[in-house]
Amino acid sequence: VALRLAVNGLLKSGALTVDPIQQQVAAVSCGIYQGNPVLDLDYDEDSAADADANFVLLSNGQIAEAQATAEGATYDEEGLLRLLRLARIGCGRIFEAQLKAVQ
Repeated sequence: VALRLAVNGLLKSGALTVDPIQQQVAAVSCGIYQGNPVLDLDYDEDSAADADANFVLLSNGQIAEAQATAEGATYDEEGLLRLLRLARIGCGRIFEAQLKAVQ
């Protein structure tokens, strides 16, 4: 949000003539806690999670970063995909909040 506001100001002043921001970016943490995917685990959930993951996603659906670690137990490909789907939901909410904040 701060970067968008700064770039808007530079575009308005003429210091920039082309918008350098191509996509929105958001990051979330999620994990598998007691067999269930959880977005933004709290401390107790994170401490006891079977898996923990961090995702940085772009508003066009692309993945900028994905990092997942088995902590309490290993997980399969479907477990990773469940976390990615949850991360997309969380980042979608962040993208909406970002747009609302700069309007």
